Amino acid sequence: MSIHTPTAPVQDQSKRIVAIDIVRGIALIAMASYHFTWDLEFFGYTDPGLTAFGWWKIYARCIASTFLFLVGVSLYLAHGRKIRWNGFWRRFAMVAGAAIAISVVTRIATPDGFIFFGILHEIALASLLGLAFLRLPALLTLLVAALVIAAPVYLRFEAFDHPWLWWVGLSAVNPRSNDYVPLFPWFGAVLAGVAVTKLASASGLLARLAELAPGRWANPLVFIGRHSLAFYLIHQPLLIGCVWLFSQIMPAQVETPQVNFLKTCQLSCEQSRDTEFCSSYCVCMLDTLEGEASLDRLYNNDQTAEWKAHLSDLAGMCTAKTDSKMMEEGVK
Repeated sequence: MSIHTPTAPVQDQSKRIVAIDIVRGIALIAMASYHFTWDLEFFGYTDPGLTAFGWWKIYARCIASTFLFLVGVSLYLAHGRKIRWNGFWRRFAMVAGAAIAISVVTRIATPDGFIFFGILHEIALASLLGLAFLRLPALLTLLVAALVIAAPVYLRFEAFDHPWLWWVGLSAVNPRSNDYVPLFPWFGAVLAGVAVTKLASASGLLARLAELAPGRWANPLVFIGRHSLAFYLIHQPLLIGCVWLFSQIMPAQVETPQVNFLKTCQLSCEQSRDTEFCSSYCVCMLDTLEGEASLDRLYNNDQTAEWKAHLSDLAGMCTAKTDSKMMEEGVK
């Protein structure tokens, strides 16, 4: 299955379930809005790290979860009764080919954060693996989905830190990438889509959904939903091109690496600590990195175990130093 897989109900392969196309279209529009915000951040029009933390991070995960859930839905609808191998391999080749193309292009355009295993890579692999669950009981598939989703919380190992194993999603530290959607936990969303659709088919819900006929207002969403792979491949180059053109007319204010570091550090830190602590902690980290002339090494995305261990030590030192300072000042 792919983003582009037909969504005809199992009961009637000639009739699409329009509601699914509408939901997919809404998800694509949401994805475009997130990518547009990411583009603004990339060109310096917003604070660095804006889309990587807080509500924007939750928004991005909801979009990705919706897409992958719909992959499972469409996989069951298209192949639930019988796997149509010709159609499956044709669409698999389309998605896998598009994923490889994105890796090549981003490797050239943004080598520090190129997309080595993004959502299209995940869709291609998950579609192939998902075939094994089409005949299994829905409740068993839901159980496996839950285990897959929970795995990164409990099963991270340094053995998976090798770049060739990053696609698994169980490395001790997530690698840097502009779109990282590894097998664990995201395959769980696909399995959930398969299981829920199987239950919906057995209950007659799919048949009722197939009878829904939305008005003309839904036509744009239906069109986008039915041409989702094309939309996915076209929208980001178009959006980033528009922002680039705007930047030639009204360029964003250029911040120093030190200012960018403090802003990103503050956003990251405030996910778990208060603002006052984070301000002092981030200044400590910046001063230490500058004192040892290693700020450039941080921005060069060094992935060596030695550097990661050193950063962890610095973080621990600055955390202890900041806690001690705040205790002396009587700040809780």
